[in-house]
Amino acid sequence: MTPRTPRLSRLRRAVPEGRAGRPVETRGARPRRRGTQPKVVALGGGMGLSASLAALRRITGDLTAVVTVADDGGSSGRLRDELGVLPPGDLRKALAALCGDDDWGQTWARVIQHRFQSKGDLHEHAVGNLLIVALWEQLGDHVQALDLVGRLLGAHGRVLPMSAVPLELQALVKGHDPERPEAVDTVRGQATVALTPGEVQSVHLVPHDPPAVPEAVEAVLDADWVVLGPGSWFSSVIPHLLVPELLDALVQTKARRVLSLNLAPQPGETEGFSPQRHLEVLGRHAPKLALDVVLADEAAVPDRDSLTDAAKRFGAAVELAPVARPDGSPRHDPELLAAAYDRIFRMHGRIGPWR
Repeated sequence: MTPRTPRLSRLRRAVPEGRAGRPVETRGARPRRRGTQPKVVALGGGMGLSASLAALRRITGDLTAVVTVADDGGSSGRLRDELGVLPPGDLRKALAALCGDDDWGQTWARVIQHRFQSKGDLHEHAVGNLLIVALWEQLGDHVQALDLVGRLLGAHGRVLPMSAVPLELQALVKGHDPERPEAVDTVRGQATVALTPGEVQSVHLVPHDPPAVPEAVEAVLDADWVVLGPGSWFSSVIPHLLVPELLDALVQTKARRVLSLNLAPQPGETEGFSPQRHLEVLGRHAPKLALDVVLADEAAVPDRDSLTDAAKRFGAAVELAPVARPDGSPRHDPELLAAAYDRIFRMHGRIGPWR
């Protein structure tokens, strides 16, 4: 990271208000209304985390997203290769999901998600990726830069990277080469793992023991609820369990933990997976992790007894709820998912300050 630029430092200190003149907390989230809302931390990446955040921001104002930083494809991969920065794409998507439903929020969500179309070097770069990387270079601090972007957008929560170093995801895949169906090969790169043919056996990160962002660890330890998933299982969800300090925080936290399952197997990395198999591979990567609730769409669970048995190994109850969009696509509906989370927080939470 480059040294902090004084002019940008002054700017960061001199923005005391958000849009419409409302005070904005220096940490980038809406002020917490003590006694009414749970502190929630959501972990993941990509569109799965975005769906979870779009739901959670409807029911709590004390929300933190902890985002994977192993992406190596598209605009993020190009910026990572050229500038040596963290991949900003999943961070950008999380910020967009935290934008409000008013004109300000939706306008900024569209702006940061906008991709240039050209025949030159800007082709397919996302505006938000460039903005985030520019602030990283100007401020010299990943967290402060993301907080500043959140304040600009009026984001209903805070976005943090899970680690401050770019990570490479590697997977052991059986049958990656169709001509050697029994062979196990190492597949490198998140974009490749997400679409790999064959059966993913396990994943790991390079470096193997990456440092966690301290603010992310603090958020998990201080939370009332931690939400893991939905999302690409091997490339967005499990990587959080491969950062030792973050895994320790997930094991040690007094927060309740909910695992939100996908609506359908993902072509490539989880082709043919049942809901309970998602839990099995999670347990192989983090055998000490306990859960309190496993949330799944009722239409996506053909064998509830098997899922219940798999959840019991984590100490968790199963909650089935209609959370899919009514158009039949394998995407979560923010309002339905928000209702499911709200019901879980009320039914399964300890008697907390928001009750």
